Amino acid sequence: MAREITQIFIISNKSYENTIVKITNIQKFQEIIKENITADITKLLEIIMGGAPLLRASDIHFETEKDNIKLRIRIDGILHNVFNFDNRTYHQILSRIKLLSEIKLNITDKPQDGRFTVNLWEEKNIEIRVSTLPSEYGESIVMRILDPDSLKEIEELGLRRDLLEILNKTIQLPNGMIVVTGPTGSGKTTTLYAILKRINSPEVKIITIEDPIEYHLEGISQTQVNPQKGYDFASGLKAIVRQDPDVILVGEIRDKETATIALQAALTGHLVLTTLHTNDAAGTIARFQALGEKPVNIAPALKLAIAQRLVRKVCPKCTTYRNLTKEEVNFFKKELQNVPQELIGENINENLQIAVPKGCEYCNFTGYRGRVGIYEFFTVDEEIEEFILTSPSISSLRKKAIEKGMILMKQDGLIKVLQKITTVDEVIQVTGE
Repeated sequence: MAREITQIFIISNKSYENTIVKITNIQKFQEIIKENITADITKLLEIIMGGAPLLRASDIHFETEKDNIKLRIRIDGILHNVFNFDNRTYHQILSRIKLLSEIKLNITDKPQDGRFTVNLWEEKNIEIRVSTLPSEYGESIVMRILDPDSLKEIEELGLRRDLLEILNKTIQLPNGMIVVTGPTGSGKTTTLYAILKRINSPEVKIITIEDPIEYHLEGISQTQVNPQKGYDFASGLKAIVRQDPDVILVGEIRDKETATIALQAALTGHLVLTTLHTNDAAGTIARFQALGEKPVNIAPALKLAIAQRLVRKVCPKCTTYRNLTKEEVNFFKKELQNVPQELIGENINENLQIAVPKGCEYCNFTGYRGRVGIYEFFTVDEEIEEFILTSPSISSLRKKAIEKGMILMKQDGLIKVLQKITTVDEVIQVTGE
């Protein structure tokens, strides 16, 4: 259970600020840590906590092994090895992080969670969510970096123009439910916060219940679950409904009680935004039914289900291009045969070029830099609503939605390949198809 932020870790020493600015890639990060390995722990931690956000890392991992402790950072969804610490240095780092996070130092055999803020230069604050876990060779740490600069506008999510039009129309509805689905790390929170930023205004009352609060948005009432005190999603949602909100964000629907209250709220004059763990958009209905809800409650409440994943974008500085092969032309034509030509863009032939990742210092020699979403929108109109009432299978729902024009996630990814944004390998790896 994450705690309220009470500690601020300040990178204030000018010489260290200048050192951190020099961190332009992982290799430089490694060199600077090695140069300062004998510095006091606070300064060493400043370099780690200041350098990781500069490299656009989303997470910092300290993994305990038999002979040393491995520091790794996750960039664009991929983990990179950075440095190996000896046990003595790591235990000093661990103690310092625990103090900052208000985690109990004397508990080493149970998982703990905490949180603190890093105050970077130019008044920039980055929140760090900390999780410790006992392992065979000691406690490991994972720190999630919550950079407010990573919050996006709806137009920056990577939505096709037809999907953008659907989303902008749906979020203007006075009631109903919008569900965003996908595994952990697929960008669900980013999408929900982009929606909140768009509809946030003095005339609209928005209340959220989250676990935990990841980003703080001005003008929105945000609450955090606390099961130890009896404040979970279900009880919190009951209280929120009595607060006369226009829009409610439920961090995740995990049980029948929460699902029932959320669906009822969507039917009684509230726009409800939430997330579910399903493999695709059509699976949203089956997931609600698995939680114990009936189609008669799901069908009229659900307005839009969004399935999404994140794919890496090719590096803008080192990427090269090549023409499609004859086999690739046939592959793209087959996969995109039901997609309108205006969404694909150029005609698919052997003169059409796709990106080839190469690798340079700017992209840490991976060939990719940054990520973009690929999406699948399942919209519920009168015909789909009536179809849901018959309790169809997921495959039947998917088939019906495709007949009505739904573009699959894999197809959205392949369109982005033809637009030279990403690669086929990336799309196949992320979608698992």
